[in-house]
Amino acid sequence: MRIGNDAAARQAAQDGGPAGRPGPAGPGRLARAGRVAGRLVLRHKLITGLVAIFVIAAVAVSLATSGSSGPPPAPVAAGFTLDSLTAPGQHITLRQYQGKPLIVNFWASWCEPCQQETPLLASWYARQRGHVIIVGLDENDTAVSALKFAKAKGVSYPIGVDPQLTAANAYGVTGLPQTFFLNAQHRIVDHVLGAVTQADLDKGLRLMQASS
Repeated sequence: MRIGNDAAARQAAQDGGPAGRPGPAGPGRLARAGRVAGRLVLRHKLITGLVAIFVIAAVAVSLATSGSSGPPPAPVAAGFTLDSLTAPGQHITLRQYQGKPLIVNFWASWCEPCQQETPLLASWYARQRGHVIIVGLDENDTAVSALKFAKAKGVSYPIGVDPQLTAANAYGVTGLPQTFFLNAQHRIVDHVLGAVTQADLDKGLRLMQASS
């Protein structure tokens, strides 16, 4: 008895055809094909479900992360220590206004747009009666010209001189005038490039007070 031939014969009988030749699909072959197809469908559904769960989880983590981080904090203003223009022998520093909102204005007597904004800053500062602090920083100027300019425009707020552009470089100032609005933590909440307007002052004041 040849085990191999008998086994092949029995297998062929089950499959509905003679051994060694493919026969028509019998019930046994169809049943096996159905079971294989069922397993493939089940595997496909399982993989699809896992992918969907992963996508949903990734989206949820992304939303949670973006929602909790919020907007980045305002940048911290650079400190400075400069000689006072209007009070010889004294210094003007950012540190002396610690815990207080203030406006830092970079200007020069030779700056044409400064001719427009300085009278507005001076009159607005006077109307605030000490409720708002303005510090003017005179850039790359002469003391005589700066003093003459400040007096002509009615400036009464403190002015520091920055002949070496130390403070200007720290604030990234490459053109004049520029005005920075700082909250009580001395973070820059607004920045105006060019001559400020009344609307700029009102907006900056609101931002300074809202974040202090």
